[in-house]
Amino acid sequence: MLIVAVVDVSAGSGAGFLPLVALGPAFAGLVGGWRRTAVIGVLALALCTALGLYDEAFHGRRGYTALASVAGVTAAGWVAAVMRQRREREFANMRSIAEVAQRVLLRPVPRRAGHLHTALSYTSAVAEARIGGDLYEVVATPTGVRVIVGDVQGKGLAAVETAAVVVGAFREAAYEEPELTGVGARVERAADRVLQGEKFVTALIAELSPGRGAVFLNYGHPPPMAVRADGTVRFPEPDQYALPLGLGIHAADGPKPFRVDFGPGDQLLLYTDGVTEARNQERAFYPLAERAHLLRDADPELALNALHDDLTEHAGGQLHDDAAMLLLRHREEGTGSGSRPEAR
Repeated sequence: MLIVAVVDVSAGSGAGFLPLVALGPAFAGLVGGWRRTAVIGVLALALCTALGLYDEAFHGRRGYTALASVAGVTAAGWVAAVMRQRREREFANMRSIAEVAQRVLLRPVPRRAGHLHTALSYTSAVAEARIGGDLYEVVATPTGVRVIVGDVQGKGLAAVETAAVVVGAFREAAYEEPELTGVGARVERAADRVLQGEKFVTALIAELSPGRGAVFLNYGHPPPMAVRADGTVRFPEPDQYALPLGLGIHAADGPKPFRVDFGPGDQLLLYTDGVTEARNQERAFYPLAERAHLLRDADPELALNALHDDLTEHAGGQLHDDAAMLLLRHREEGTGSGSRPEAR
């Protein structure tokens, strides 16, 4: 409005810049609240009146037309500001409810579970969402720490609903089933009840104990990355992959358990295909094995954050698929190995 006033005074009364004073309340209605819009509108009317008197525009209809334009734009901007603020409040309420629901579905993992240090990185491909079609859970039981990481086919609300069923079934079975195969069978039955057609969930279920190392059930999921204390990297795979969850009704047998050595100083990274299938500008996949050195930090959360930042940089700043990474680090001997998880 100041620029319009300076230009109007400099150009003279015949230039016709007077109605442009309405730009003030127009922009105020876009970015400010209704009070600010009203104040700017009053100032615009006062400025328009002063410029109209200076230009002698009120001898004809030009001055009154300019005043009417400013008043009309002010009223429209005020209404727009009121409606926008109302929508912002509704969106804030819905977002807070969604965040609570998302935290109930996928809780933060404990920093310590049994003989493990744990860290989690989760990135949803859906804007403004905390969760998507990937799922995870860490449960400390008397038989060891049981873990699941999975990836639901598809995106959106349907994928979140399926993830909720699978995670809920795992949480119950992890405490109640004495054998890991029993946990997998219950999770598979739950998935078969909710998945229809060709929908499925790839999953990796594991049990980790100080004496037995790590035992896995692989339902068509990418293999974990095992990083030894000496820096050696390998991707242990089963002798034969099983069908993903939801497709098990077409197979006679479920996955066969396979064991992986896991001792003090070792690390296991469980992840979803959103990590390994992230592409850069040259359409090259993310080289996870070559980035294992990023997990050397003594703090597992800082180590996983470094890996996540590198993944995001590789993808050009934006991941186009849900990506979950769960880092399990064997605690050094002498640090304790109780089965009670430590809350965040």
